[in-house]
Amino acid sequence: MDSSTQVLVVGAGIVGCSTAYHLARLGITDVLVVEQGPLFATGGSSSHAPGLVFQTNPSETMSRLAADTVRCYAGLELDGLPCFHQVGGIEVAATPERWADLQRKLGLATAWGIRGELLDPRQVHDRIPQIDPARIHGGLHVPTDGVAKPVRAAEAMAREAKRLGVRFAAGTEVIGFEVRDGRIRTAHTSGGDVAVQTVLCCAGIWGPQVGRLAGVSIPVQPLAHQYAVTSPVPGLEPADGEVRQPILRHQDSSMYFRQIHDRYGIGSYQHRAIPVRSDDLLPTAAPGAGAEAPSEGGGWKGMASVQPFTPEDFAGPWADACELLPALRHTEITEGMNGLFLFTADGMPVLGPSNEVGNFWVAEAVWITHAAGVGRAMAQWLAGEVPGIDLRQADLRRFEDFAHSPSYVGERGAQSFREVYDIIHPQQPPEHPRPLRTSPFHDRQRELGAVFLEANGWERPHWYESNKSLVDGRDIAQPGPWAGRYWSPIVGAEHQATRERAAMYDMTSLPRAEVTGRGALDLLQRLTTNQLDRPPGYVTYTLMLEPTAGIRADITVARLARDAFQIGCNGPRDIAWLRRHADEAVQVRDITGGTCCIGLWGPRARDVLAKLADRDVSHEAFRFFRAKRLFVGEVPVLALRLSYVGELGWELYASAEFGRRLWDLLAAAGAEHGIFPGGRGAFNGLRLEKGYRAWGADMWSLHDPDEAGLAFAVKADKGEFIGRDALLRRREQAPRRRLCCLRIDDGTVLMGSEPVFADDAPVGFTTSAGYGHSVGASLAYAWLPAELSDPGTPVRVSYFDQRYPATVVADPVFDPEMTRMRC
Repeated sequence: MDSSTQVLVVGAGIVGCSTAYHLARLGITDVLVVEQGPLFATGGSSSHAPGLVFQTNPSETMSRLAADTVRCYAGLELDGLPCFHQVGGIEVAATPERWADLQRKLGLATAWGIRGELLDPRQVHDRIPQIDPARIHGGLHVPTDGVAKPVRAAEAMAREAKRLGVRFAAGTEVIGFEVRDGRIRTAHTSGGDVAVQTVLCCAGIWGPQVGRLAGVSIPVQPLAHQYAVTSPVPGLEPADGEVRQPILRHQDSSMYFRQIHDRYGIGSYQHRAIPVRSDDLLPTAAPGAGAEAPSEGGGWKGMASVQPFTPEDFAGPWADACELLPALRHTEITEGMNGLFLFTADGMPVLGPSNEVGNFWVAEAVWITHAAGVGRAMAQWLAGEVPGIDLRQADLRRFEDFAHSPSYVGERGAQSFREVYDIIHPQQPPEHPRPLRTSPFHDRQRELGAVFLEANGWERPHWYESNKSLVDGRDIAQPGPWAGRYWSPIVGAEHQATRERAAMYDMTSLPRAEVTGRGALDLLQRLTTNQLDRPPGYVTYTLMLEPTAGIRADITVARLARDAFQIGCNGPRDIAWLRRHADEAVQVRDITGGTCCIGLWGPRARDVLAKLADRDVSHEAFRFFRAKRLFVGEVPVLALRLSYVGELGWELYASAEFGRRLWDLLAAAGAEHGIFPGGRGAFNGLRLEKGYRAWGADMWSLHDPDEAGLAFAVKADKGEFIGRDALLRRREQAPRRRLCCLRIDDGTVLMGSEPVFADDAPVGFTTSAGYGHSVGASLAYAWLPAELSDPGTPVRVSYFDQRYPATVVADPVFDPEMTRMRC
């Protein structure tokens, strides 16, 4: 056993081997991979995974990771044998709803650069003759999908990594860590101690155990997934190399099929969730002979990641399988297993550095579908680069403390399992556990008939039934059936009325941090693009950049005193970034849960606030983008004069115990001015037509401020900040793309992530989309080539496989002079 290493990788499954391989290709070869089991059929999930690789996903991140995985697997072989069979993949629709969803998913594939096509039932039958075409409406075919050989691919990558200098140690269990000053100094293994600079945990279902040894929580849940192999299928032509037919997914029955010579392997997510406690897993894996994976038929005996097959759970799936593929009625199940995989609360992987220990990194809950892409991205990240694929949705630090609780992880992990093949609407809220996080206004909102959706555990009103009378006499555009889910005409009425009266918006769920100490200003100046060295009382919109000049976050900074700032963030990932760069002269505190916020906005907002405030709130006394402490009645409030909806108003922050009183005071004082509560549906439409970007939806680490239309938030002459030099280099050339506003010419309301076409070629994709009820237009933001970004440029947007004419318009479409906010 080596006594030291730069990077210790725990686990030699497909993710560990892929990361080691890509690290070596980047020139980082002082890497030690330890595996408690044998190499390379380790007995973990990689050893029994069926190997399906399908690229289309609602998440751009996951689609790009899968596409990168395909490219990697396709170039690998082991002893002359391929590691990937690129036979294509077909999803079939047995219901009209699924057929419509496949039309939408074709758009997703196109948006993310993946080639696909819709097939009629006969075309599906031509490719998979065992299918009864009368049972389906058609299928979505992606020709570059296929079947990976996970163990073979892991060994192929490991061999090349070893050739470049990486070391692998089998039968070596990590049994502890020495942690000093927030960093791991030594890893204790069954083969001896190893001094380390960085630890990467790729231990799969054993990951939570390894994390606990370091004092790190890894919020994943192992669940069993059924997989069975049939006897020979009549008419299924044996294939050299095991598989010839496309992989088949029958998502209406939560099932998939893959050819294994003259048999089928069948996987099911239809059964009950079968969770397994991480602590109950065997400490080591000892797979039986021939453990190449179920693609070889069996070899599962002795694997700690495999539980006994439960035939009673497979009865329903088997009946559905025989209905879709009638030839299966002449076969039987010859063997099966309940194989363990990891699931998370949101169905995404957990990647990146931990909050608890500075040099303990994680790459867990990664499927074979994404493993090689994840390995490349993790290697880039560990090498100090910004990954070529944005990983914001998979960052371990996206989860707050409550989302690490065993109860939450178990409940949401089981829901993720049940929903693997469901048609999930972008706004569909999870069902349990709810309510979890509520603002102090929650009881009042329930009394007013709030319809709640959920985000990051927060109950957020989407509209209020009490505002139903606002609809009377208004012409409210109706979205179509997909965009019209989780919607009411009240959304449009609240939107329009906000521009006429005064409205109260619950903004409590927006994360915020307090940054204090003698080094606070220096920290924020180093991390952000705008000039923050302004007197107390100023509020500044600014960006945090990656070293590549990509937008890591947009934040709002209120300077409250010489050494005290309040930061409006996007999530815990931003707070983790602030803490990671802070020294002993700075304190960073998450104050979200102890405070609340009401956005008081609309042309009558000043009339309402002036009646209650103990200070002058006129425009002359309280200017735009300023902060003041004042009393609203008896309630101490921090008031920030800014508005995310494009109207006169304030964000009013108070300690949580005063929240209900603040709500009641504003409601009473505003009665004569027609005040009402507004929901997130209206809020989103208002900010869209005002042109305000939403980080994570409209821009992320692959986009720079100039491309995103946020150059105004950059003061390059203020001095050094992260990303400054890279941005200046980028500015030596004109932007290649821009975030543009589109008007959908016929008023069709989109949902976002639709492909945009010019001259029948895909040229970009939409981000935020909705209806501008103040301007009477369907709007969408889209990333387009710079040459197509001028107002008046015609394009077409594909929505459910229909092309809709759209026009690039000047941004923003509402009040471009900002006169309504600056009055």
